[in-house]
Parts: sequence; C-alpha cells; structure tokens
Amino acid sequence: MAIKITDECINCGACESECPNTAIYEGGDDWRHADGTNLKGDIVLTNGKEANAEETQEPVSDELYYIAADKCTECMGFHEEPQCAAVCPVDCCVPDDEHVESEETLLGKQSFMHNK
Repeated sequence: MAIKITDECINCGACESECPNTAIYEGGDDWRHADGTNLKGDIVLTNGKEANAEETQEPVSDELYYIAADKCTECMGFHEEPQCAAVCPVDCCVPDDEHVESEETLLGKQSFMHNK
C-alpha cells in the first residue's frame, strides 16, 4: 500500500528528498507523474488510469507535505523500508489504508516509472 502523511506533519521536509520516486511534495505544490521518473507523454498507469506524465496534478494538500499515491511504491525496488517513514521525526508517514497494493503491484509500479 502507499504511504500517506498525517496531519501531525510539522512541515520539516525531511522526507521529500528521501523519496526515490519523487512522490513527496510540499503542500500546495502541483505534482506530475514525470517528476523524478522516466515517464513522458500520454501514459496508462499500472492501475489502468490514463494520464499525461507532464500534466500538472492538483495538490493532495494545500497545507502539509503530501505523497502522490500514484507514484508511491513504499520504496520497493530501492530500499528495504519506506525512507520517508525512516527519516520522519514525528512518525507521520504511515501506511495509507485507502491505497492498498501488493508487493508485486508496488514493484511493477516502480519498474513502470523507471523503465526497469
């Protein structure tokens, strides 16, 4: 499953640079599927959703750092544990029960985004 940032976030930004998928954004910032990935142009995501990789997406939060669930792989394929959770000083990076995905799905998403 993807990771989410709870409202206990203190906006320190420690997590943002740790994400190998560039899935973490500062509150209010638009995000793109292309950011930090090899995705370009029109794409069909592993969940079947169609998108344009360079098109901006609405921020998930206007106030706090947030994780774009479409890009979160819990660091699978890169690290043994989610790096955002490992560096968060207030433990606000937690599993997102609304985006449950198997290890196989997460690895497939990582491979899709990084052409591996």
